[in-house]
This record gives sequence, structure tokens and C-alpha cells, in this order.
Amino acid sequence: MTHELLTIGRISVDIYPNDIGVGLEDVQSFGKYLGGSPSNVAVAAARHGRRSGVITRTGDDPFGIYLHRELRKFKVDDVFVTPVPGLQTPATFCAIQPPHDFPLYFYGRFPTAPDLQIKAEELDLEAIKDAGIFWSTVTGLCQEPSRSAHLAAHEARPRTGLKEGQYTILDLDYRPMFWASEDEARAEVAKILPHVTVAIGNDKECAVAVGEGTPDEQADRLLAAGVEIAVVKLGPEGVMAKTRTERVVSAPVPVETVNGLGAGDSFGGAFCHGLLSGWPLAQVLDYANAAGAIVASRLSCADAMPTPEEVTSLLAERGRLTPAGTDAAASHAPVSEGATR
Repeated sequence: MTHELLTIGRISVDIYPNDIGVGLEDVQSFGKYLGGSPSNVAVAAARHGRRSGVITRTGDDPFGIYLHRELRKFKVDDVFVTPVPGLQTPATFCAIQPPHDFPLYFYGRFPTAPDLQIKAEELDLEAIKDAGIFWSTVTGLCQEPSRSAHLAAHEARPRTGLKEGQYTILDLDYRPMFWASEDEARAEVAKILPHVTVAIGNDKECAVAVGEGTPDEQADRLLAAGVEIAVVKLGPEGVMAKTRTERVVSAPVPVETVNGLGAGDSFGGAFCHGLLSGWPLAQVLDYANAAGAIVASRLSCADAMPTPEEVTSLLAERGRLTPAGTDAAASHAPVSEGATR
């Protein structure tokens, strides 16, 4: 199978509370879900009908079995997901205190995690080279052997060798607990950027990658590094995408925020869907923005990823153009108004 989207990196079991608005110490019960940003992005794209797969590692334990089962349930290819003997599948706990407080607590990631043990020699470089979109994250660069595996994967699909309609995306998801310093992260990002055609990040993540500055300055630095599309998330101002000839901004989509985690992954999967569909950049951004907003209005991440019908319905409700024009599936229940994600 040639993947339309192939991601590499983090996977975990997300343990989310059923009690909303209280600290983790006061939660009485939890639910478990598939988690990990690159894995969530693969799920999100699969919800839009894309042939997606993920390259990652789990522990050889019941949680690893669970993650395989969930990937298959979401129609994500798990052929490149294998266990690492002696390590446990990580779990990520979260407290849900909307609209803005969603602290994460990582277990089973220190000093290392199975998905940071991906080795270069284990990669199917042909599958990586042939994928429509190859998606990686900065977190995957934080430790060996994952760091070398990521570099080998990117070197297998040089920017100059991509066919029309192929993209290589780097999610600039800087997480300080996994790094010794911002300078270390910036040095590793600099090794990957020459192979990347799309970079996506918020202000802080872009600052780690290319230095402080305005969103336009950061986008321009990413473009100067050879990126073809620089996507800078603007928080309450929406999201901007910039190429060498175009600059577009998508205003935020108002929803009542339940859990802000996972919105970025939903954005990423929908963004990939739009690119693969050949839509204009402004339409890709609007569609991805709406997909992210829907997940922000729901409790879980992977299980909350929307269908195309749900995204186009929300766009139509908000008076925005949908990919097919102005028609949307009006049968879907509206997403409630409220705080902006």
C-alpha cells in the first residue's frame, strides 16, 4: 500500500478524566484513548478517508495491544508499529480545566520511551519515499536513536526528489521537558529543515526553530530555510500560512472549549487532507481550522476526530465557504457557541 500520509513518532495511551474542571488529584474516574501527536494526526487523516499509517514503537504489554487495536479501529495501518522489549507503553495523564488549562503529565517517557527507540536501519525507506505526505515532529529529534532515524527518513525523500503533490511536513512541537535546552532543539531542527516543504507551529515553537520575531518574520525565516509553506498558529487571532507568493489568514472558529488537547492534531490531519485534495491554501486553512475547533469542543483526541461532513457542516454554520462550495451536511448537530479555542 502506498500511504497518502505516513507519520513517525510518539504514541501513548491518553488517560483523560471523566471529571471536568478539577485537579488531577480530585478526579474519581478516567477513560483511556489512543494518544501521541503523530498517531493522532494519522487517525485524523484516516477520518477524512486518507490511507494513513504510522511508524512508532510500543511496549510489549497490554497497553501496546490496545494501541494496535485502536489504530486498526481507526483504519490506520499499523504494520510499522512494533514492540520494544524491556520498555513499557507510555501513558499520558491530563487534567481538564477549560477553557485554557489542560496540564499534561507524562509517565513512562523518562529516561526514554519505546517510540524514541526507532532505529534508522529498521525503517522502510521506500514506503517513506513513496508516501504522499511524510509527517514528523520535533519531539522525535530529542533523543537517539530516534534522532538519527528521523534524519535518515528525511534524507530518503529529498525535497528536490518529491513528485508533484508530495509534501514533507515538520510539526514544530517543541516540548521543553524532553530537551536540555532550546538551543539544542534549534540545532536539531536546523538539520531537518532542508528536507521539509511544510512547517507548522505556534509562536513559541517557531521561536525555538528559527528565533523570536513577529509571525511574518518567523514565516519568512522558515521560507528562507527552504520551506515552501510556513504555517504559524496565531492563538486567538487564528492561523496564518505563507508561501513565497501568498499570505493567507484564517480567523478562529468559535466553539465552546471542552478539551484543547488534540485540536492541533485534528488541524494537522485535516491540513494534510486539504493539501492532498489540491485545494487553494486559504481553503485548506479554513477547513483545518474548523476540524481543530471541533475536537476542542469534545473530550477526547483520537476518538473525537471529525468526519468531512462534520467539518463542512461547521464551516457552513459559520458562514464560510466549504470545499464543495457553500453546501454542507446540515443534518449534523451544530457545535455550540462559546469560548474561542
